[in-house]
Amino acid sequence: MSWQKILGAVIGGALLLTAGILLGHFAIPKGGADQGAPSWVQTVGRDLDESLLQSFMDQVESGKIRENLKALASRPHMATTEGDEALVKLLLSRWQDQQTGLDSASEDVYGAFLSFPDPQRPNSVAVGAWGPNSSQIFTSRRSEKNVTADQAHADVVQPYAAYAPPGNPRGRLVYANQGKRSDYQKLVQMGIDLNGTIAITRYGGAGRADKAVNGAEFDVAGVVVYTDPGDINDGQASEEETYPNSWYMPPSGVERGSYNGYFGDLLTPYYPAKEFTYRIKESEIQGIPPIPTQPIGFEDAKTLICNLAGPVAPVAWQGSLGCSYHVGPGFRTGGQFPNTSDVQVNVHNQRVIKNSSNVMGFIRGSEEPDRYILYGNHRDSWVHGAIDPSSGTAVMLEITRVLGKMLKEGKWRPRRSIIFGSWGAEEFGLIGSTEYTEEFYSKLRERSVAYINVDISVFANATLRAQGTPPAQSVIFAAAKQVQTPASTSMSVYDNWRNHFNRSSPSYGIIPSLGSLGAGSDYASFIHYLGITSMDIAYTYDRSKTSARIYPAYHTAFDTFDYADRFIDPGFTSHQAVARTAGNVLLRLADSLILPLNVSDYGEKLDELYSTAAQGNFLATLTANNISLGPLKAAIGRFKSVAADFNQRIRKLKEEESPSPLQIRMVNDQIMLLERAFLNPKAFPNKYYYSHVIWASKSSDQATFPGLADAYASALETKDWDQVRKHLTIAVQAVESAASSLEAVA
Repeated sequence: MSWQKILGAVIGGALLLTAGILLGHFAIPKGGADQGAPSWVQTVGRDLDESLLQSFMDQVESGKIRENLKALASRPHMATTEGDEALVKLLLSRWQDQQTGLDSASEDVYGAFLSFPDPQRPNSVAVGAWGPNSSQIFTSRRSEKNVTADQAHADVVQPYAAYAPPGNPRGRLVYANQGKRSDYQKLVQMGIDLNGTIAITRYGGAGRADKAVNGAEFDVAGVVVYTDPGDINDGQASEEETYPNSWYMPPSGVERGSYNGYFGDLLTPYYPAKEFTYRIKESEIQGIPPIPTQPIGFEDAKTLICNLAGPVAPVAWQGSLGCSYHVGPGFRTGGQFPNTSDVQVNVHNQRVIKNSSNVMGFIRGSEEPDRYILYGNHRDSWVHGAIDPSSGTAVMLEITRVLGKMLKEGKWRPRRSIIFGSWGAEEFGLIGSTEYTEEFYSKLRERSVAYINVDISVFANATLRAQGTPPAQSVIFAAAKQVQTPASTSMSVYDNWRNHFNRSSPSYGIIPSLGSLGAGSDYASFIHYLGITSMDIAYTYDRSKTSARIYPAYHTAFDTFDYADRFIDPGFTSHQAVARTAGNVLLRLADSLILPLNVSDYGEKLDELYSTAAQGNFLATLTANNISLGPLKAAIGRFKSVAADFNQRIRKLKEEESPSPLQIRMVNDQIMLLERAFLNPKAFPNKYYYSHVIWASKSSDQATFPGLADAYASALETKDWDQVRKHLTIAVQAVESAASSLEAVA
């Protein structure tokens, strides 16, 4: 190459370099290189605004919640009825309001398999001498007594056991305590032939459906269920001692309910109940009563139980009906009924598929719209449902009013998206929420951070009661510390909660006790099926002042606005405290740069479950069968170590002036997906939806890993220790999987 060409190339390169420098100098705006960057660069690192939290709580009004509850409980609103449809319209109108509404709201419809009584042929429990010349001596009440005008409403559904089959069995009456399998076994041990009998059982101890399922196993022909005043009323049983004179259930009160041992639509397990969905045969349904079953009030139960013959019932079976309980069979000589009288259970229930709606509200996130914080409660009730579920819906509507106002005024938009759900047909078996998780299974598993459930928001006005998976503890504690208890402006909800329910933590000392989640409300499918961190928040009563199984008017025609206003929360200050606490939790989850869920708190729960197994007869029996808990102990130790390292990484990220958005997203995804790591869809093949190895249901009373506990209890009878080894493997693998999900990405 000639020197002229070389010189030309050098000069040309110099000119291009000079032009580039000049172009770059004048193209960059003065005042910083990021000034002309996209707006997301400015906002992607924003964190929770504490002043906004306080502003939200200041705007929550007890009076507004009271107004909400009065509207929600103005008429009965059982699923799919006119009252329920009216509330669908109310929620849509609130969430679509121009001043206080959300970004959008919609109605999602499912064809739910439901069960209703025949209005033309009321169910009943009767006593008579049956035969060619039948004479009926006694019939149970067909409706509760009208102690206020509310019970006279035309839409009050007669008491019934949803999903109990129709039939008219009759036989000698026996008292079977709580209808547990062990209760029926006890009667057999006492020499009582249960074949063809009618069993009367009290609520509690076993699930509603189990009372009939267990009875059928012992050839019982029909079941009657009642609420004992000793379990619900602290023994108070007279009209003078009960509502409307106090919060206690009146003698005619009947607890309605779904006699369904599973959740979700019974004909479409694992699939949304849509028009295109395959439905199994009714004969294939499991977990519902195989024999006619009917609930009654305790005044009618007294008439039956206090006239029974036979041996005296065990001390633990005695109740508060004002007599000595005998077990039967049949009635005593000299009582109210001839000793030859039989009891007949008359059930005329009808099973139908009807459209039931979820109402969904949506607020789009600004920085992470594909990450969801879910908040929900069911809408349907058995009658007026002031406490269950309308107290929770009244709170949700107040939270959405305040957030909607902030949103419409341009004062706030969450970092992550928020989804509100008003679930349909929960009372029949958590149907609306389960169908929602089935329909949007993949999207929810990939994008959901947490689910907040506020069903019965106020059982009573003494203290907070929160349940949840361990990572939720930290965010609930943080919120509860910022809310004042209704009883005192100088005490936080957190401190009051710790005074009522507490535990000793190796990490934190004496702290409030966070309860575990079963399957009693709409969080069930979110935690057990999808593995989403979940929690349930409510205010409840002082356990030192009442032994009530639940608030006394539960599922009766007395659960009205008047009942709530006079006896549950006068002034609605506890409702306000729940709204502030749950709303605070919601905002922390939606707006915090790093998710406020502490993964290390799972370590304490795993230690607790292990400690139960590693002591006493449980450990000795395992050892005798050459089963070692060593691998489980090692896995838990590794989880705790990895979780500690993970939290250390988070602390370092928080100390950085401008942490990498990708690093933030990475740790947040690890936090979000931790709960999913405990899922094993093959661990419990006989239990619909249960796949969470830590929280699955169990029949054993051993407080350890559920699969291990049940396999151990079974092996004591069957000597099949391979199942114990299998479930020990499942537990170890789940803990190891969870630990690996928290490791730093190489």
